Order: sequence, then structure tokens, then C-alpha cells
Amino acid sequence: MTVRLTRRAALIATAVASELWCRTGTVADESEDPLEKAIDAGIRRAIDWLASEQQPSGAWKTNDYGESTATTALAIMAMLAAGHVPEEGPYGQQITRGVGWLLSKQQKNGLLVGRQRSDGPMYSHGIATLMLAEVIGMVDPTQAELCREVLQKAVKLIVDAQNQSKSTEHDGGWRYQPTSSDSDLSVTAWQLLALRAAKDIGCDVPAENIDRAIAYVRRLHVQYDGGFGYMSGHGSTVTRAGTGIVALEVCGEHRTKETLAAAKMILSRPLTKGQHYFYYGVYYCTVGMYKVGGNEWQQSRESLYRTTLNMQNPAGYWDPEDGTERQAGKVYSTSLSVLALAIEYGYLPIYQR
Repeated sequence: MTVRLTRRAALIATAVASELWCRTGTVADESEDPLEKAIDAGIRRAIDWLASEQQPSGAWKTNDYGESTATTALAIMAMLAAGHVPEEGPYGQQITRGVGWLLSKQQKNGLLVGRQRSDGPMYSHGIATLMLAEVIGMVDPTQAELCREVLQKAVKLIVDAQNQSKSTEHDGGWRYQPTSSDSDLSVTAWQLLALRAAKDIGCDVPAENIDRAIAYVRRLHVQYDGGFGYMSGHGSTVTRAGTGIVALEVCGEHRTKETLAAAKMILSRPLTKGQHYFYYGVYYCTVGMYKVGGNEWQQSRESLYRTTLNMQNPAGYWDPEDGTERQAGKVYSTSLSVLALAIEYGYLPIYQR
């Protein structure tokens, strides 16, 4: 595995972007509109709150599962997405400690998990692997070698899990366990994000595995309303529409008939408070519509941003109401909200167009 992005290059790129460019790719000025100011202020409050929630170990916690590699990875990515980097600035040491804690949790088989989730480890593993692929070019040289070793094992586990014997219906996807013989859209999307980010920085990810995953996601496309099902034969939701878009777009399937149909569904059925897996939807619908771009992004952008901002507590966090999301906790919902709101900052390569 070759990592092309050095820490120095990443820091320079971040500094240049911060000083010279605004979200639209033009030179920043003082005439920022109220929505932009609200986004910036919301992100600052959220990052301050996330920093206060870090545990002495370096990890972040869920409500029900204790210290978690998934929650820790999401919190770190939220900080990176807001423009913070390891070893630099007010949160640099916290990011470094968080990365160090996560690296220490890899099991012998390559899994990156803390306390075992009831629905299996592949969610946590995919999210943690994605974070390492995004941060590896920024970490201190003393941490970089271990990060490379851990990332290489983590990527191999994802590829091996996809290669488990599966029926034609489930081939190409992932499910809760590394040995699962079935697949679903949600777990698959995180593994694809992780593999795409890892491939982008030089990890060995066979093209065949990406192609099989694309084919699997396409089979989940629901013709009658344009969305995506959780599994083959399942109905779609707005959240799943966003998930399907992201899974395909990160693999280079840009503005295909499937992603455009799903974008049309999101425009016709906007994300609203109270929907099942609301914060999952905030993340995937915002990232997905941004990836699609064009008029679809321009038509959905303000609604997605304001829906998210209106849910933020003045203290800086977002409080999940849905049962499963409530178990995951406020660090989970806050991190996903920041990743959505910061999409146009462009600091994390995987979220760029």
C-alpha cells in the first residue's frame, strides 16, 4: 500500500483552502449571506460541544454501547470536515488522541471495533476504516506507520467480507458480520465509502470488487418511485434514496439514471423532522444531493441545510429522537449533522465532487 498524501501536503492544502476559498470555489469576501453565517456558527458550536464529549481514553461514547470506534471515527471526521487537523490548532491533540485510541482497537482479524454492537461489527468497521483513509495523510509521522498497517488490514477484511459465498441476489454487498451470506444497502454504503477513500490514497482495492458493489446497489433501485430498497424487493424511503445516491456517486456513477431518479424522489419528498433514521437521512441526503450537483443540488440545498440547523440545540448538539438513533446518542447525530453542513467546505476528499 502506498499513501500518496503527506501530512505536510494535507496541512498546506487545508490552510490554502481555508484562507482563499469559500464553499462555491470563489475567493471569500465579507458579503456572506445569512445561511452561510448560520452554517458556520452552527458548525463552530457543534465542534466545541463534540470536543467537550471526548473521554479521557481519547474515544467518544454512544448512549448504549459505551466507547465506540464508529462514534469516535464520526467525531474525528466532523472535526476534519470543519477544517481542523491533527496536532494543529485548538483540537489537534484531541484528534490525535482519538485516532490513537481507535488504532489500538483493531482485532487480530482486522476488525476495528470497540464494544460489540448488537447488530454486528461491520457498521463500526466501515466507518472507522473510512476515517483512517481520510486522516492518514495528516497524522504525525510517529502515528503514520501504525495507521498504514491498521488501514491495510481493515481494507483487506472489507474485501474478504464481500467475497464471502453469497447468492446472486446478495452478491457484491455487505451485511452485519464479516462472514454474512446476505447484504443490505446501509452496511454496503459505508464499506463503499471506506474502499473508495482507501483506493484514492493508494490502497490495493481490486476494481472487480467495486464493480460488483455497484451492480449490487443498482439491483436495489426501485423503479416505481426512483428510490432504493434496503434489500432486494424492499420499498424505498427518502433516507435510502440518499444512501443509494452516495454509494453510486462515490464509485464514479455520476448523474446516472438511478441517481437522478433518487434525487427527484428527495426533491418531491423532502426530509422532515420525525422521519425514521432522521440524522442518517440528514447525512446521506445532503451528501448525495451535493454529489449529484446541478439544479438538483441548488433546489434542495437551502431546505436541507435549514432543516438541519433548525434541529440544533443552542448548546451545539443535535438530540436524536428515533429509538435506534437515540441509542446511538448525541455524538452520533451531531457528527452526522456537521458532516452534512460542512459538505461545501471541501476538506475531506471523499465528500468532494
